[in-house]
Amino acid sequence: MENKKSSSGFVKSIKQYAGPLTILVLLMVILWITTKGFMTTNNLISVLRNICVNALLAAGITCVIIIGCIDLSIGSTVAATSVIAVVLNTGLGWNVWLSVLIAILAGGLVGALNGVIRAATMLPPFIITLATQQAIRGAGYIFTGGSPIVSTNETFNAIGMSSVLGIPVIFIIMVISLIIVGLILGRTRLGRHMYAVGGNMEAAKHSGISYAKVSVAAYTIMGLLAGLSGVIMASRLSSGQPKIGEEYSTDAIAAAVIGGTAFSGGFGTIFGSFLGACIIGVLNSGMTHLKIDSYWQMVVKGILILLAVYYDSIKGKIKIGKKKKAVA
Repeated sequence: MENKKSSSGFVKSIKQYAGPLTILVLLMVILWITTKGFMTTNNLISVLRNICVNALLAAGITCVIIIGCIDLSIGSTVAATSVIAVVLNTGLGWNVWLSVLIAILAGGLVGALNGVIRAATMLPPFIITLATQQAIRGAGYIFTGGSPIVSTNETFNAIGMSSVLGIPVIFIIMVISLIIVGLILGRTRLGRHMYAVGGNMEAAKHSGISYAKVSVAAYTIMGLLAGLSGVIMASRLSSGQPKIGEEYSTDAIAAAVIGGTAFSGGFGTIFGSFLGACIIGVLNSGMTHLKIDSYWQMVVKGILILLAVYYDSIKGKIKIGKKKKAVA
């Protein structure tokens, strides 16, 4: 019996991720055939480095979308925390790991603020995070004068470029982070409550689930991952960059939706969002190798998001139709 259950669970998982896995494999095969340098070891390691930030942000935005919300302040949080990390470890000479921790916690604080405002006012998440996006970005410009702050701390800078057995350290950090968030979503009461709120907020409230706690938790996870992303970006660039991250929200949302996260809320997985981030990363690398103009790359990603959301809506309608037939 146990073998049958485990095998059926495996088959179900394969079916669940069949779409993004197929797209990823096809993309890699096409790029292998059409480009010379895509499948080289150096380029694949570069792709691994480049997907780290988007995968972390996609995981965070997955938690937020699952509860039926959105977060547009991601990029500003990444920029602000990159500056905080460098100012602390280089400008003030603080311990590297303490500066990293404070930067990550600062991101979590921004996320918690978004969650508190959402729970207290029930304003549209789009408006709330658009406002915090502008406020945080503006504060970063005021503090830095709009200019990068260079990091001279070699230990900090090594975080973004070091490898273990050929695998980038930041990729390992990303994998560990995604596993933790995945366990929170799939194996804890908080995770079950997040899915319940996204599936039916009113029913969740009537069953005793605190929307405020769920909202703050989801946005705090998002903020912590954005803070970690800011640290990674600062270490890779050897500087705190107040101007980075303007497109990060778009890429993260694209990765999450391509990975199967329902834009209407109530459904999504961290592994699916990781696959979505891989697709975006491979697509970016491939279009660069094919020498496609950066503006056209934006057009392609925009169309990809539209198709993913449209596919999600079709899937939702099919499920509703099946439920109605079953009831009838």
